[in-house]
Parts: sequence; structure tokens; C-alpha cells
Amino acid sequence: MPEPVRTIVAVFGYSGRRGDGLHPICARRLRHAERLSPGTSTVVLSGWARHPERRSEAELMRRAWSGPTVPLVCDTTARSTAENAAVAARTLRGLAADEVVVVTSWWHQLRARMLVRAALRDASIAVRTSSPSGAPPPTALVRELACLLVLPMQLLLLRRNSSR
Repeated sequence: MPEPVRTIVAVFGYSGRRGDGLHPICARRLRHAERLSPGTSTVVLSGWARHPERRSEAELMRRAWSGPTVPLVCDTTARSTAENAAVAARTLRGLAADEVVVVTSWWHQLRARMLVRAALRDASIAVRTSSPSGAPPPTALVRELACLLVLPMQLLLLRRNSSR
């Protein structure tokens, strides 16, 4: 009988420049992850606090979690998608997982998947993305296009840093 697949769900945070609560986009990602997480090994909540006196995205997600009882890994240090990817990869390797489902917004999927794949450096681990519905703020699409321009450099740096 084959070993069961160990799946991790990784939720990439999102915050606006203002406000100290869970951003609606981040809340949609979290609710989506809750629906995906039954039967998963672990859920990784990743995201920093823009302001030192406020709670991090990851902590806000943990406090709002209403999904099934699964281990939650709360990383409060990731300040970018590349850092979210590095955290997810470290967690996957540490737990000997076979698969990761990255939960992010649809406009962010391509870059998130490519960065997680680069951070993993292991083609045997399946990387999938899943997104909640919802329209992006107009600035998010512009920002994502700009980020795609620097993606090759981010991939190179991520591969270099994850090989250490």
C-alpha cells in the first residue's frame, strides 16, 4: 500500500497600507484555505506586520482561523512573496511533505507558484495554487505586472539562498 500524500496548505498574507485588521483580500484567502484544509497535514500562515506596533498578517489569520483542527505554522517574518515562498519551502522540507497548495489571489498565482518551485528545488514535490473569487484592486494588477518584470532576479536570488 502506498504512503499517503502529505499535503501542506500555505496561505500568503495580504495587507493594505492602512488599517490594523485582517484585510478583506487576506480574509478571502483564509476562508478559501479553510475549505481546502480538511485532510491536510499542516497549514502555513505567512505574512509580516507593516507597522511594528500592529499584529502581523500571519497572526491575524491565526486568530481568525475557523477551519478544521490542523497544525498551524504561523510565520510573521515574510515581507514579500519570495519570503512567503521560502517559508513554505522550509516547512515542506521540515515536514517531509509531498505537495503544497499555495493559497493566494488569482492575479498572484503565477509568480507565487514559480517562487515556491524555485525555493523548493525539488521537482518531486507537487506545487499547486488555489484562489478564492474576488476582483483585485486596480493597483494590485499594476503592481503584479511590475513584480513580474523583476521575477527572473527574484528566482535567481531565491535559488541561491535556498541552496545554503
